[in-house]
Amino acid sequence: MDADDRSTAEARWLTLTRDTLPGMARTRRWPVEEDHCFQRIFLDNACDGVWYDRITGRPAYAHAERAVLDRAIDLAEAAIAGEVELSVLNQRSLAWRRKRKSESRT
Repeated sequence: MDADDRSTAEARWLTLTRDTLPGMARTRRWPVEEDHCFQRIFLDNACDGVWYDRITGRPAYAHAERAVLDRAIDLAEAAIAGEVELSVLNQRSLAWRRKRKSESRT
């Protein structure tokens, strides 16, 4: 992997989750507004489960496999374009987290 290409992807991720998406949240009536919430939603969905079960190291975007980061970026861009429902992705993320939490209690 080209380091410049990875840097470009990470910069895109940060712009999307720290600036673009939070800036659109109120007008879109999205269920979240904070950058870390957007990051949770898109990383969880890119991982098909709670991201910290798949990504070791923090910050997650910097330690994610490139395919996972690309998928998270694609999902964020699809939400901006109205091609996916952010509320659906958020509910899926929260369900994975509730399930994980209940499994850890048993």
